[in-house]
Amino acid sequence: MATKMGKVKITETVLRDSHQSLIATRMTTEEMIPILSKMDEIGYHALEAWGGATFDACLRFLNEDPWNRLRVIRDHVKNTKLQMLFRGQNILGYRHYADDVVEYFVQKSISNGIDIIRIFDALNDPRNLKTAINATKKEKGHVQAAISYTTGPIFTHAYFAKYANTLEEMGADSICIKDMAGLLKPYDAYDLVTAIKAVCKLPIELHTHYTSGLASMTVLKAIEAGVEIVDTAISPMAMGTSQPPTEPIVATLQGTPFDTGLDLNKLDEVNKYFSVLKDKYIASGLLDVKVLQVDVNALLYQVPGGMLSNLVSQLKQAGKSDKLLDVLEEVPRVRADAGSVPLVTPTSQIVGTQAVFNILMGERYKSVTKEFRGVVKGEYGKTPLPIDPDFVKKIIGDEEQITSRPADAIKPEMETLRAKIADKMEQDEDVLTYALFDQVALKFFEKRSIDKTIANALSDTDAKYRVNINEVK
Repeated sequence: MATKMGKVKITETVLRDSHQSLIATRMTTEEMIPILSKMDEIGYHALEAWGGATFDACLRFLNEDPWNRLRVIRDHVKNTKLQMLFRGQNILGYRHYADDVVEYFVQKSISNGIDIIRIFDALNDPRNLKTAINATKKEKGHVQAAISYTTGPIFTHAYFAKYANTLEEMGADSICIKDMAGLLKPYDAYDLVTAIKAVCKLPIELHTHYTSGLASMTVLKAIEAGVEIVDTAISPMAMGTSQPPTEPIVATLQGTPFDTGLDLNKLDEVNKYFSVLKDKYIASGLLDVKVLQVDVNALLYQVPGGMLSNLVSQLKQAGKSDKLLDVLEEVPRVRADAGSVPLVTPTSQIVGTQAVFNILMGERYKSVTKEFRGVVKGEYGKTPLPIDPDFVKKIIGDEEQITSRPADAIKPEMETLRAKIADKMEQDEDVLTYALFDQVALKFFEKRSIDKTIANALSDTDAKYRVNINEVK
């Protein structure tokens, strides 16, 4: 057991990654509000409450302003830090954005209530984190730089330790081991944390998923190796493709040098609230109990839970559900062809969709997606391993590969974006919403305007009614 021991801190994920993983990010702000003040009393290190897919889901499916969600949560959470997930140069979208967009998004995230920004890059290319890290430092936010964990010949403990050291030198305040597919095994976690600790002085946080059934054991071994913070989800919304459950981790550490100090009775109040919500999600069909099962395929094919459900959906729509095993076997081959990229948003979707195309077309790379071509060309950054030159030529022809930082080729965008939606903006943040999800944002703005017109009309009618009543009196 590691000699350095100390109180372990808990980051609760139920407001973000937990429901993103289990119910496709469909928890509403209204459903969160009644329990927020109770959660604020628990003593969590942080509440992961924003970023990731929450921004997209608010606009696309819930008719909510994601910025308003953040402000509402901040209004109810006075004592606990709020944390978000940020995809480096991709922000919360699926392409690289200009530096001025990244900088403004960071500024507005922090001014609206975010304390900790967990910044990661799907390729572990530090150049894609540079602008976001510097912007967060400028705004006095906490930079948690994340390692996208994966497995393969190149991905040794020394590889990740070196990357952690690079992130420390870039200005990170803490390091996150981001195990998005639940691939990190318990004893590997111990050795990985030990290796990082040997070269990096920053606090380490472990984020993993229960998909493969290993997560709670992995968390325990990581704690023994010196991890200071772990991500967990309150038990009704834990396990499966979500995080390990909070209460058992807290109970396991009670009375040990790692004791979290959290009160199981207070956690039970949070548990009871989300138990009712979970029953509602199951009854409505929003939560498919299948996602709560252990899936060993995660270890065999390195497919994260969200990616697996996406593959199943694509094949179902094509009437080819029987091809799932073929696609799962194709995923590692496509990943290897693309320079052994880790499978996390957006590379998981890119590799997964290309694998589906390869199987359904009956010929590998007969049809290539724009996004996969972009990975091979270098539009997303430097891949962990060089891509075979013959394969590069097959995919992008005589086009030249990008070897510089991809964002260096993107001109400033903010001025143009503001001009495009000047007549639709009701708050400064609207320009960022439009920058990330243009067409979805425009639909949202239009509906917001209509809703406001209707609300004003109803208010005027109500006022006239009250006047008439007073006249009668």
